[in-house]
Amino acid sequence: MPPDHGLTLAGVTVRGVSVGGIETCIDLPELGLTFDIGRAPEASIARGTVLFTHAHMDHLGGVAYHCALRALRRLPPPTYVVGHENLDAFRDLFDAWRRLDRSTLAHTLVPLGPGEEHALSPRLVARPFRAYHRAPCQGYAIVERKTRLRGELAGRDESELRGARARGESLTETVEVPRVAFCGDTLIDVVEREEVVRVARLLILEVTFLDARVPTAEARAKGHVHLEEVCERADLFQNEALLLTHFSARHGPAEVRRILAQRLPASLRDRVVPFLPA
Repeated sequence: MPPDHGLTLAGVTVRGVSVGGIETCIDLPELGLTFDIGRAPEASIARGTVLFTHAHMDHLGGVAYHCALRALRRLPPPTYVVGHENLDAFRDLFDAWRRLDRSTLAHTLVPLGPGEEHALSPRLVARPFRAYHRAPCQGYAIVERKTRLRGELAGRDESELRGARARGESLTETVEVPRVAFCGDTLIDVVEREEVVRVARLLILEVTFLDARVPTAEARAKGHVHLEEVCERADLFQNEALLLTHFSARHGPAEVRRILAQRLPASLRDRVVPFLPA
């Protein structure tokens, strides 16, 4: 796993682990949430909100353990956000574990889908968007709402602002800043179809396959991104930073770094960081 202090990219600290087919858990401690829980690494237990992208075992398999450990440590029941298509099966899963474990496994279950949002704090919301995988999958944008002086009032002196306020005019406006986009397991199509993926300050994108051992067509058939597809679309990425995750276990850390250094175009090279073991 990355070191406990994590990586800091575009002002966001990221911890966790992501290996294709084995385990994914992306922990954002400062935002108080985790994306997916494949095997419930230690850092995830402190997180009270988990946003699940899809129901493959390497992304959801640790959820009951996460819930049980939070109860053991007397932490508040967690909130689990799932796509509408997985709601009934998720309930069934916990009903089975309650019978097996003889415990309540208390949690709050929030069904959520594209076009909806879930408040994470007074200033942060999670908004799903559709991803494209072999199983139903959705990514999430974490959007921060900020209040600022209306653009046309910028540079006005205090007396003018007082006058506008006296006339009952609003001096401020709310703007939205997409801080993070996480795509889960997906085809590269999500980059083309979802603007928030291209403009979020930090994009967390799976790139499972890196070279000709798995051709692009085969990667697509498996529902995953190939590095070649990222390179071909380099001009689309407006993100401040890109964190690449979910590398196939066939690629060791040294090989990942070498391939990225060799193949990433210059326009991406300084913004891309691989999510690798320390």
